[in-house]
Amino acid sequence: MSLIESERQVRTLANFIGHRFTEPSSGAYLDDIAPATGERVALVPRSGAADVDVAVKVARSAFEGAWGRSTIAERAELLERVADRIQARAGELAELESLDTGKPLKLAQTVDIPRAVANFRFFAGAIRHDQTACHPMDGAINYTLRRPVGVAALVTPWNLPLYLLSWKAAPAIAMGNTVVAKPSELTPLTAAALAEIFLEAGAPEGVFNLVHGIGSEAGHALVSHPDVSLVSFTGGTASGAKVAAAAAPGFKKLSLELGGKNPTIVFADCDFEPTLEGVVRAGFLNQGQVCLCGSRILIERPIYDRFVEALVARVRGMKVGDPTHPETSLGALVSTGHLEKVETYLRLAKEEGGTILCGGKRPFLPSPFERGAFLEPAVIAGLSPGCRTATEEIFGPVVTVHPFETDSDAIAIANGTRYGLSASVWTRDLARAHRVSAALDAGMVWVNTWLLRDLRVPFGGVKDSGVGREGGAWSLDFFSHAQNVCVKL
Repeated sequence: MSLIESERQVRTLANFIGHRFTEPSSGAYLDDIAPATGERVALVPRSGAADVDVAVKVARSAFEGAWGRSTIAERAELLERVADRIQARAGELAELESLDTGKPLKLAQTVDIPRAVANFRFFAGAIRHDQTACHPMDGAINYTLRRPVGVAALVTPWNLPLYLLSWKAAPAIAMGNTVVAKPSELTPLTAAALAEIFLEAGAPEGVFNLVHGIGSEAGHALVSHPDVSLVSFTGGTASGAKVAAAAAPGFKKLSLELGGKNPTIVFADCDFEPTLEGVVRAGFLNQGQVCLCGSRILIERPIYDRFVEALVARVRGMKVGDPTHPETSLGALVSTGHLEKVETYLRLAKEEGGTILCGGKRPFLPSPFERGAFLEPAVIAGLSPGCRTATEEIFGPVVTVHPFETDSDAIAIANGTRYGLSASVWTRDLARAHRVSAALDAGMVWVNTWLLRDLRVPFGGVKDSGVGREGGAWSLDFFSHAQNVCVKL
């Protein structure tokens, strides 16, 4: 069955609580709309506090039962079985991801689904090889244990649905917690499939639970639930503030991966063609809907004109349209509502004195894509680095370009936003690369590359880009309590 044919079959999703797929207690459902065509593809449970309460109680019971005493080997083997089943269903999952998000199918096939497999395999290995500290002292010895926290609430966004859900679920379960996940109501299909996979993989009842719904309803009920011990949230900064406020009274462990307005700093001594390719990828991957996208391109003055001319030519050549076509560069944005939000920034850019050098218009596409949420990728010049368009997160296929004169100018512009998630620096001068990277307000800096990820390293931002770190040992720390045992000899 092709992706387009599958859109005509409207499926009804269910919550997954314990080992049962259940209807929402309210009986209410939301429409899941395919952003590439505007067609309804699924009905999504509009769950509320009652559904969340049942899921948390089931998860709590599982944690207090056998799963809370499970061994490292048992947990690692479960993660490997889940990875095996994701891999076996990779083609189906990639189609579901593309259908639900509007992203190119080849992107889901080569990035999203392989990364979900890698996340489960990585954390299976991480717990098998984890080491904790031993601190001998006069007359005694101290050693550290990692203890599971309890019920983990995982709230994930719409841009990388399975990728990011697996990034949280794998370490949470690896450390012996139980999970209640709340995926975005805009992109629920692969989360629903993951629930099926956990059941197929023989996960004990209550270890992985899934509750669909709206953030202000199901999401709020989940993060504020008194029996939830830990909250991991990825999403917008405004939503993250609400999550933090809801979780704080319960003194829950909290990790927030929030928005970004990330600088791409291009020095005149860069390797021009590889840099150009990397900058385009950083600006427009997944229609610019990645929190790490480099949407502010800072270019050293001697090559500014040449680089902008080449950038515009490359961006104009990007193919927008049918997500299933192998030559498509950009698919649809996640919804018409989000498309309209991005378009407000294009209008704002003109009001702020900017010039749209290319793109920024809705393309004319044949049926069935004429009602899809498509936008031609845009490059905007002439804006002040401190204006709203250049400092607020747009989260779409829109980049701004800005010249700079000196290293200190580039650093000042790069740091001149409320965000501090990531950055990239492009130069042949290794000393400059180290110096500039260290001066940037960013949780992650790439040099002469972008989004080259090692799962062992810390992931997270500073300022309004979040609180805490996940990845590798940082995930093992976050999803556990460190318990010290002191033995007098």
